[in-house]
This record gives sequence, C-alpha cells and structure tokens, in this order.
Amino acid sequence: MPGLDVRPATPQDVPLLHAMICELADYEKLRHTVKATEGDLHRALFGPRPLCEAAVGRSEDSASGFALYFPTYSTFSGRASLYLEDLYVRPAARGRGLGRLLFHYVVEATIERGYGRVEWTALDWNEPAIRFYESLGAVQRPEWRLFRLDGEALERFRK
Repeated sequence: MPGLDVRPATPQDVPLLHAMICELADYEKLRHTVKATEGDLHRALFGPRPLCEAAVGRSEDSASGFALYFPTYSTFSGRASLYLEDLYVRPAARGRGLGRLLFHYVVEATIERGYGRVEWTALDWNEPAIRFYESLGAVQRPEWRLFRLDGEALERFRK
C-alpha cells in the first residue's frame, strides 16, 4: 500500500509506543488503569528476556500506529500462538489500510514461526474494532469469557 509501511520497533520507539498506548487507553476510557512507564515498556521489549514484541506502522512518513504481541502456548494443539495485546492506529491515519497492514505483519510472524493461531480481545462496545476484525475473517468466540485476577484480588489469593 503506497505511503504505508510496518517495521519492528526499536529502543528509540519506546517513547512513541508509550504515547500511543496512552492514546489507546484514552479511547478505551481506561487511561486511569495505565501504570506502565517508558522504562517498563523498554524492559518488556528490549530487556535481557523480552516479554513481547512490537511493530510500528507509518503513514506518510509519520508513525501512526503499532501492534504489540507475544507468544502463548496451546496444550490442545501442541503449538505456540501469538497473542495480539494491542493494535492501534491514530485517528488521522484510520481508513487507509494501516491497521490491516499491522495485522498482516503479526499474521506473517505467526506463520513464519510455525505457530498455530493469532488471538486477541476487543471490548464489546468497540463496534469499529469488531467490524474491522470481522472484515479480516476473524470470528468471535462467544463460548469463551475472559477472566482476570489482579490488584487486591491477586494479593488476597496469594495469602
């Protein structure tokens, strides 16, 4: 797609990635939950044992989006997968194919590594994201519900 490209994130991209994560949190009305610092992100992406990977999408020579993902493992299939934690395109760059290109980047990484699938979640009210994912051929899995143990509940369980 002309004027669009995607590349692996570098350590120099961390401030940009952090800013876009905050933009995404604002959009999802979850900014109050963002605790991650640029240092946290740098360690997760580029520390001695990286926990995740990221790709930066550019539109017209401007960083306009990102995908952040990490491997998981399925005991049923016996294969690794990639979990797409975040896919974000800044509002000014939406509708030009950058989201599709970022998603394609993650799919290619999945296939090249011999992994079995890509999985992710979308907020139930985020109709534009749901329509976008469905346009790619993705299918919602209504029989699965996401559960989370964090914060005080995580500490209580520990005791």
